[in-house]
Formats: sequence, C-alpha cells, structure tokens
Amino acid sequence: MPIKVPDDLPARATLEAEGVMVMREADAVRQDIRPMRIGLLNLMPNKIKTETQIARLLGSTPLQVELTLVKMTNHVARNTPSDHIISFYHDWEDIRSERFDGFVITGAPVETMPFEQVTYWDELRRIFDWTQTHVHGCFNICWGAQAAVHHFHGMPKHQLAEKAFGVYTHRNLAPASAYLRGFSDDFSIPVSRWTEVRREDLPADSGMTVLMESDEVGLCLLDDPAHRSLHMFNHIEYDSNSLSDEYFRDLAANKPIAIPHNYFPKDDPAHRPENRWRSHAHLLFGNWINQLYQTTPFDLSKIGGR
Repeated sequence: MPIKVPDDLPARATLEAEGVMVMREADAVRQDIRPMRIGLLNLMPNKIKTETQIARLLGSTPLQVELTLVKMTNHVARNTPSDHIISFYHDWEDIRSERFDGFVITGAPVETMPFEQVTYWDELRRIFDWTQTHVHGCFNICWGAQAAVHHFHGMPKHQLAEKAFGVYTHRNLAPASAYLRGFSDDFSIPVSRWTEVRREDLPADSGMTVLMESDEVGLCLLDDPAHRSLHMFNHIEYDSNSLSDEYFRDLAANKPIAIPHNYFPKDDPAHRPENRWRSHAHLLFGNWINQLYQTTPFDLSKIGGR
C-alpha cells in the first residue's frame, strides 16, 4: 500500500520519481480501509527535506499510511517558506484532540543548549505527555530522542569535545527484537551531533533496552516499552548527501568542521559519497510500522490506553 500525503506536497514528486507508491487523497477516500495514522513533529530547519526523508521510509511498508505534518504552536520556522508551513502543517494545539497510531519527533538544531532554555521546551514536554494518552507508539530521532529520555527518565546529555560526524559502524545487540528483524550483526548509520547520552546514565529501573550501539560514538537506539517509544540518537533517515550538505555548508561559513568519518570515498570530498545505510533505514521503519500495526487498536478512540 502507498503513503497518503497532500496532493501538492513537494515531497510527492520526489517520492514518485524514486518509485515510492504515493496515493492521491481522492483515491484514499474510496478505499474501505483504516490507514495507519502517523504524525510527524518536524523540528528540523529544512522541513521539506526532512518530511521527504521520513515519508520515503514510511511509504516503503505494505500498509496504507496517512501522514500528518505537525509543528510547534508558537515557534516560527525561519528556514522554510511560510506558505509551505501554512499549507501543510498543523499546530500541535489544533490536533491535540486527535489520536495517532505512530508519532515521529525529529532532531532540532538546539542540542548544545540546555533543554530548559529551548524556547518551545514547555510545549514539547506537554507533547511528550500527550503521546502517552493519544499515540500508540513514538519514534524519536537525535535531539528529539535526547529530549524524550531527559523528560521521561531524567537522563542528561553530555557535550562532546568534537562533533561526532560521519558514518559509523553499529552493532546489533538484540537480534530477537521485533524492531531489528532482518538486521545484520553490524551496519552503518550516519551520525551528526555535538552531544551524547551515555549508557551509564540509563536508570536501572527504566525498563529500557539498548538495541544498537557503536564502539566509537556510543548509544544509538533504545527501546522504551514503558513509554511505547523508540529513541534513535543518530540519523538513519538521512539522504546520501545529507552529511555532504552539512560539511560544505559549514565550510562555506568558515566554521570548524572535519571531513565526515568514513563517508567520502578515500576521504576525498570531491568523490560522491556512497549510501551504506539505506536498506537498514527502510528495514527499521518497516519493522516499527509493522509492530504498530500488529498491536494498535482498530478503534482510534482506544489508542493510548494501557
């Protein structure tokens, strides 16, 4: 089954060109089926690029997925055209009475700030609490994952001496997990962050399980069943050129930036990077969607119940 997005969303053309099945709104209405309702709280600066990345992964599953784009109520996005935000995004306050099978919260360019100094921190905390009553399962990414484990478990984030930046080998620590079905023993995942959460800060009574970890850059994926959440601290959703875009952007701005680790062939930025994580990104999101489908109530009004 395809993913349903607004007919004129810019991501549609990109997805269709890649062969992702995208359903028109008129066709979705005619199907006698309840789609999986997935919300995306997009906190990334380039919202169009991020919504395309997430929609691509959600659209590769065999289930019909209906994607709702969500933004912070009073925060004004500076890097995305206002007409795009007005046309396609919903304020969280306007959809807080709705229920979702799944909800994705992205990273944000605020990771070096204390959580409490982020202008929308109070609203984000309300959103985290809301997911416990109105969402069946959450997928939190990068800073969104750091914020979630801080909110729910009090875990701190730690400043790194230098940016963890590149493509790093990760280990599969839980092959029997429903979320890691089909995963190899090790695999590559893009990393781009100035902070980290650490294994030693995991509360003993949290019930969380470490699913993925890297010897070089630490924790990657936590399963948090008490909050029906996955916490992904890295960027498995990235495009092939996402790290390249960050590298050349910072280089042009005269910001200190190292060549991304294990990314450009022969560490030469003149060479086109090779994507070594695409298949595992699709597999992880497909496993997550399948797990939601297997466990979510058919009656939307019952979502969020224990």
